[in-house]
Amino acid sequence: MSNYVIGIDYGSDSCRAVLVDTSNGEILNSEVHYYQRWKAGKFCEVGRNQFRQHPLDYLEGLEKTIKAVVSTNGVAPTDIKGIAVDTTGSTPCAVNEAGVPLALLPGFESNPNAMFLLWKDHTSIAEAEEINDLAKSWGGEDYTQYEGGVYSSEWFWAKILNVVRQDEAVAEAAFSWMEHCDWITHVLVGGQDVLEAKRSRCAAGHKAMWHESWGGLPSKAFLSQLNPKLSALRDRLYTETYTSDQSAGNLCKDWAEKLGLTEEVKIAVGTFDAHAGAVGGDVSPGSLVKVMGTSTCDMMVASNEEIRDNCVGGICGQVDGSILPGMIGLEAGQSGFGDVLAWYKNVLMWPLSLTDNESVKEDISNKLIASLSGQALKIPVAESRVVALDWINGRRTPDADQSLKGALMGLNMGTDAVVIFKSLVEAICFGSKAIVDRFESEGVKIQQIVGMGGVAKKSELVMQTLADVLDLEVKVVVSDQAPALGAAMYAATVAGEFENTMEAMKQLSSGFEKTYTPIANNVALYADLYQQYQSLGNFVEKNIHHESVSNIEAGVL
Repeated sequence: MSNYVIGIDYGSDSCRAVLVDTSNGEILNSEVHYYQRWKAGKFCEVGRNQFRQHPLDYLEGLEKTIKAVVSTNGVAPTDIKGIAVDTTGSTPCAVNEAGVPLALLPGFESNPNAMFLLWKDHTSIAEAEEINDLAKSWGGEDYTQYEGGVYSSEWFWAKILNVVRQDEAVAEAAFSWMEHCDWITHVLVGGQDVLEAKRSRCAAGHKAMWHESWGGLPSKAFLSQLNPKLSALRDRLYTETYTSDQSAGNLCKDWAEKLGLTEEVKIAVGTFDAHAGAVGGDVSPGSLVKVMGTSTCDMMVASNEEIRDNCVGGICGQVDGSILPGMIGLEAGQSGFGDVLAWYKNVLMWPLSLTDNESVKEDISNKLIASLSGQALKIPVAESRVVALDWINGRRTPDADQSLKGALMGLNMGTDAVVIFKSLVEAICFGSKAIVDRFESEGVKIQQIVGMGGVAKKSELVMQTLADVLDLEVKVVVSDQAPALGAAMYAATVAGEFENTMEAMKQLSSGFEKTYTPIANNVALYADLYQQYQSLGNFVEKNIHHESVSNIEAGVL
């Protein structure tokens, strides 16, 4: 008889659950739930990069997806042994003493500041700059040193500082703050005290400047210079953190009844989607796993002996025990990947806003990216003349700066829609090369690329361009739900089905379905184009500085 586990993956637009047989790694069933409030555009202001999600979207998705995967295949509830959750990050929320998000309390139901601040919320650019300046100048520990040396507006403290400054009601009502992955786990185990919640090592180390060498989170002396409320908050957060091969507790009675499961189900400590994706993608030393969707998260693991005391500059952190316990997890990524192509699609779709024919709109929308890709594949790399910069949503790594903007260079009267699209595909691949170059310049060697996610599965153009630009083999993971599968591997470990996460990964892996090999002629041509990309980036960064851009947008200039 087989035992089963459930992995739940919370993405930017939806959550999905998979039911996995621990004897062979087979995914028996999967279910996807799209966040209804998010889909309706509620609580977001795209023009100012405000992206908030209501906790009810998450709770509804949790219940619907788990019920759906459990109700089929005749699996007995007693045979389901573990659940693990991964989420986007950093996606924190203000909570009360019990760990209840303020948006679920009277008076805060429609307040975006009382909701989860999605990873791509960039309203705290100024606060991130302030954290970076203080970390380098205050005379004490540089708390950004294990965060790549640059703190991002996408991360924990910058977001909290922004909310504390602009919303006194939320600042006063917030007893503590929780990352999404910690909160959902807290819900499943029936947590009643936020101070007893087991916090994710991945979230704490990569986004909240937690490190064992300085006793956990940044000191109160440091935080008080940013804002006294942050200093007071530190006592209501956490000191200890836990890896995802550890149990957060058992499924509580209320949720066991709601889901039709038993209270014997083990719940793993939460993690981030990209970290679970790396596990689902067979991560190993020398392998860079790219979770490729709206953005990318680029994950690696290395031994303590390889990293030693080296702090890799400009990435999203290096944390002992994140991704694979017992190894150093390294994270980088791009703030815009599929989003860059989606932006261009929306630009081209504008004329259709003049018609009320919804069927025509939907038909063209469904075909547009595929048609552009097919035509772009026919253009020889030698004819690439337009160079694009992929910073439309800012730059995550190397060297985070969310205030940077995208650009196009080399346009002429013969430039058409397909040529621009091809240049944008090349740009997101050049952004990936900048990350690979940074890792290797810091002594972290890369032998292969592993791709997963919607872009990896659907776009031959992107994947072949990536192989050519990087001059590396690019393998595509079989599973359509690699992060959820990775979460299931953590769940299987916590449930005692495997001795450790490495063993679970080996036994439950889905393998690879395709390998893209570099085309020698294209490699040389892209090497030249990459130099042009770097020159354009240097020009934009030097001459169109974010302060000038901010002044222009504010009407000062």
